[in-house]
Amino acid sequence: MNSFTNTSADPEPFLHIGLLEPEIPQNTGNIARTCVALGCRLHLIGQLGFSLDDRYLKRAGLDYWFDLDLQLWDDPETALAAFAGKPIFYASTKAKRNYADVSYEPGSLILFGCETKGLPEPLLAAHPERAVRIPMVRSARSLNLSNSAAIVAYEASRQMGFPGMDGDGNRY
Repeated sequence: MNSFTNTSADPEPFLHIGLLEPEIPQNTGNIARTCVALGCRLHLIGQLGFSLDDRYLKRAGLDYWFDLDLQLWDDPETALAAFAGKPIFYASTKAKRNYADVSYEPGSLILFGCETKGLPEPLLAAHPERAVRIPMVRSARSLNLSNSAAIVAYEASRQMGFPGMDGDGNRY
């Protein structure tokens, strides 16, 4: 496990967003920006399809990258073991449950797969009750990963009362 910020000294965030082997730096940069805006911790898990020094990643994250609470994991087994006893949700177009029909709790991890393959079938099959999807018309294959992460993260935040934000949406 690696981290860019000292997450052991930071207070536990209300929500964790995990990306399993992300491939497109712009998506990861946009998700990083969403995590900073919400106060979530971003977990990058497994082999990345880009360098964290990639100029596209930094451009997508803009000046938010240095404010990001980021944790790096070498493999999914270690990352998921760290969340033992905490709610984990698996976002996938193959899931049956609507992302808005589950109850997110403080400390939840929402895990997203890579852009081209999604989450591994065995992982989804092992946790069907925790697999969630964003509804869309049948002809749509999927949404962009960064859009999907924002949609689900904001729903989880809404359910928990937008922790750390005042009524105007500003952080306090």
